[in-house]
Amino acid sequence: MELFKPVVRFTLGRQSSLAPDRHPKEEGSVTENEDGAEGIDPGVRLMYLANGGDLEGIRELLDSGVDVNFKDIDDRTALHVSACQGFTDLVALLLDRGAAVDVKDRWGSTPLADAIYYKNHDVINLLENRGAKRLMAPMHVKHAGEVPEYEIDHKELDFTNSVEITKGTFRIALWRGIKVAVKRLGEEVIPDEDKVRAFRDELALLQKIRHPNVVQFLGAVTQTSPMMIVTEYLPKGDLCAFLRRKGSLKPTTAVRFALDIARGMNYLHENKPAPIIHRDLEPSNILRDDSGLLKVADFGVSKLLTVKEDRPFTCQETSGRYVAPEVFRNEEYDTKVDVFSFALILQEMIEGYPPFSAKQDNEVPKLYATKQRPPFRASTKHYAHGLKELIEECWSEYPAKRPTFRQIITRLESIHNSLGNRRGWKVTRPLRCFQNLEAMLKRENSESSHSRSSRSNASNR
Repeated sequence: MELFKPVVRFTLGRQSSLAPDRHPKEEGSVTENEDGAEGIDPGVRLMYLANGGDLEGIRELLDSGVDVNFKDIDDRTALHVSACQGFTDLVALLLDRGAAVDVKDRWGSTPLADAIYYKNHDVINLLENRGAKRLMAPMHVKHAGEVPEYEIDHKELDFTNSVEITKGTFRIALWRGIKVAVKRLGEEVIPDEDKVRAFRDELALLQKIRHPNVVQFLGAVTQTSPMMIVTEYLPKGDLCAFLRRKGSLKPTTAVRFALDIARGMNYLHENKPAPIIHRDLEPSNILRDDSGLLKVADFGVSKLLTVKEDRPFTCQETSGRYVAPEVFRNEEYDTKVDVFSFALILQEMIEGYPPFSAKQDNEVPKLYATKQRPPFRASTKHYAHGLKELIEECWSEYPAKRPTFRQIITRLESIHNSLGNRRGWKVTRPLRCFQNLEAMLKRENSESSHSRSSRSNASNR
């Protein structure tokens, strides 16, 4: 007669990093036996104690003969649970007692993958030292000679004290003594072909880009999982955060910033053999370096103009607040979608608030599609020298009527020079008045001195 084997599922605490639902369920539904009998199976008790980090309790269970590699209905083991929770001493004990280091649960997640997902760095190091292998990356090559030149060993990236920056996919890390920004493709999305393809596309684009107004690509991790893109770290943060602090900018600053953005975008649009469309140009994707220079960043949804997509590009992939109407309407589009976004950013820098700030993100594209544009509320002096007219041309309903970034640069440089000359006039005019007054006083003093000298000579005679 076959012995009864309970069918159980352990759902307390942190769940598998690849499970669709990682939220723990209610305690009352943690275990169920096939015949409805109550009581805790020794294997499930092992899972409970692993979840609570009970080192002595687990020793007693293992000494009593409980299988260290007991699996629940989801094929999770005590090593999975303790790796999720970050109990380094417990992980070491389970490994010492024969726990399988690379065991996979029903979704394909290993204890190491779980430890990585929950950022338990000590457990990660311990498991790797005990021979745990990271999940195979989708871009893994079989021969060493095929490893890309830009490849960075994941062990060189130190995420100790790492924090999120800009959008949540980016984190600060230390690499060879410098701070870098790291964009991660999490292990939990490796089965998602769309996200893997987007990662490949972004990596392919970044390798082509070298410009002072575009964030510098340093390398990537593609041979181990999670895959990562490593770029320069700009400590001043993004333009979105800067505008929230500063509000409206002085015209000279707004124009200088606009020139930085336009130069970076012109470089992308004039890429050979095909233009690169950013498609997600917004303040949060524009970063500032130590000198205040702006750099275009985040090419997650960018594409070469010649690349034909097998699915429509949607506003859900970007912030709808800066998306051109032709994108919202799922029409054909070209580089001019970036020009439309640029116009909104330039106006925001002058006005001090995002376009249609009172509306929700998903409501704004509908306004653009009905030919509505954000109102100009700032005083006329902030839009001097044709700045308002430039913005209106850039967000024209008709893409063909929008200027190119090369044309935008020429006009912005002219506006910048005009603002500079005006500022120079304001500075030099009081100086000239002072110089004229000084010369007049000198003449008066000279004439007075000459008069006194003449009177003295006459008296002596």
